[in-house]
Amino acid sequence: MNTYIVTMSGIIGKKIGMTSIYSADGRSVACTVVEAGPCVVTQVKDVDTDGYKAVQLAYGERKEKNTPKALKGHFAKANTTPKVKVVEFREFRMEFEGGIKVGQEVLAGEVFKEGDFLDAIGTSKGKGFQGVVKRHNFGGVGQSTHGQHNRLRAPGSIGASSFPSRVFKNMRMAGRMGGNRVKVLNLRVLKIVPEQNLVVISGSIPGAKNSVVILEK
Repeated sequence: MNTYIVTMSGIIGKKIGMTSIYSADGRSVACTVVEAGPCVVTQVKDVDTDGYKAVQLAYGERKEKNTPKALKGHFAKANTTPKVKVVEFREFRMEFEGGIKVGQEVLAGEVFKEGDFLDAIGTSKGKGFQGVVKRHNFGGVGQSTHGQHNRLRAPGSIGASSFPSRVFKNMRMAGRMGGNRVKVLNLRVLKIVPEQNLVVISGSIPGAKNSVVILEK
């Protein structure tokens, strides 16, 4: 019987929060702790049936009463309970075809090791409706002289004169800020705690505490 090695290209997790650890040279390094996995393989796609190769992972427990019937059946095929988040990973390597099975569990220690670099994907914190100073780092309108008592955080002029007599598209103005999908590249894995499926990552990653994040190689 052939043994196989499956290298997943990523994993789903939950942002626990931020802390700091000391590096080998004594520096304090800010880092983010992510509970990565355990994830369950809920579907394996191939070229013949789906047109491309991919592995679908699911993470997080979900109440059965809040799960649509179609998803209940999908998770039942993988012999697992309903999950919160389902993500497909295309870039994975298998030493032998058929090396990964539906219902298989994927852990953080099987995907990453200390010293690896990864990309973190999450949904940034929503800030609501914000002005141009906070949203686009504008400096306001000049000094507080000449009677400008209420212009310090104003956007200033946004249009031209009689030509073209309109405001150009994509003008940086006030509006809703945050709540976007954000990807941060090349973060280093500082430490892995396999007993608790924790991955300690250098720097910050998008999202609030307990939000779902995707870690990719």
